[in-house]
Amino acid sequence: MSKPIRQLMEEKEARELAPQAVPSSQTRGRVRAEPECPIRTTFQRDRDRILHAKSFRRLKHKTQVFLSPEGDHYRTRLTHTLEVTQIARTISRALRLNEDLTEAVGLGHDLGHTPFGHAGEAILNEIVPGGFRHYEQSLRVVEKLEAGGHGLNLTWEVRDGILKHSKGAGAVFTKQDQGRPATLEGQVVRVSDIIAYVNHDVDDAIRSGLIQATDVPKEVMEVLGDSHSKRINTLVSDVIHSSLNEGLQSITMSPTILKGMLDLRQFLYQSVYSLSIPKQELQKAKKILSDLYYFLVENHESFLAKSRQLGDTVEQAATDFAAGMTDRFAINLYGKLFLPQSWNLF
Repeated sequence: MSKPIRQLMEEKEARELAPQAVPSSQTRGRVRAEPECPIRTTFQRDRDRILHAKSFRRLKHKTQVFLSPEGDHYRTRLTHTLEVTQIARTISRALRLNEDLTEAVGLGHDLGHTPFGHAGEAILNEIVPGGFRHYEQSLRVVEKLEAGGHGLNLTWEVRDGILKHSKGAGAVFTKQDQGRPATLEGQVVRVSDIIAYVNHDVDDAIRSGLIQATDVPKEVMEVLGDSHSKRINTLVSDVIHSSLNEGLQSITMSPTILKGMLDLRQFLYQSVYSLSIPKQELQKAKKILSDLYYFLVENHESFLAKSRQLGDTVEQAATDFAAGMTDRFAINLYGKLFLPQSWNLF
């Protein structure tokens, strides 16, 4: 009797992956044990579950940086996710890491992001008891909210990578006890996230007219490159070669290139992120999200009865609902709840 295809792929991983990679057969497993798939490895199944999740589809209507842009070429949270995942796969392939694990973490890392981008995250962080962090919400989505409240039952490695991908304005490379993913594949996604957004956010900011290409600091362009593709190539190549030079003990970058990337991130915080949403529109977005959140808390029996998880507080259920909304859903719901509706006199 021939071996299952999955087993053949696991044997191929054992032959070809780097010793520091996580073979699918060596996963720490799932919270709930399941029979193995005869065709797909564990990490392939995780990838597919995320790809088919409702929360993944909603990313196409969630803001990345620019709120409800009219142009078709601005990034959304979905296109950001795809760019992160592709960069991460390129790095993982070069380092002989597990691409399926990398891809699953990349596709799932932002599932918990709010509508209206980081502005939405900031307002929920202000009003939700205990604060709000999108990476924790992403983990909650895959563990508890998807699949009708059963969660996706993903492997430990994928969940660890999702939880620990975020950096904010903090350090990209940290010690493991300070939030570094336990797997190299998860660390690849963590650095790929910033490689993707510092480059595509510059691209979108130039497209919008918010900045000019010449506004990017000269010293950054000298180190990283004077175009979108050159900068990504510089950063990806440096991660690969620096990590190999360190014996693949962790994912890292050279000091010079890392400084260039962090300088570019600082430029974005100062010149783009604070100005990407006009103040008046920002206040509107904050009012929409905060009013909806408090309305949901006050009317939870009507709006949250079906989605509320057993044992969750009303505030947690309202947070789940608010964070899961797309930009347009939030705007439309706000209109139905708080704005006068037109009606036909005849």
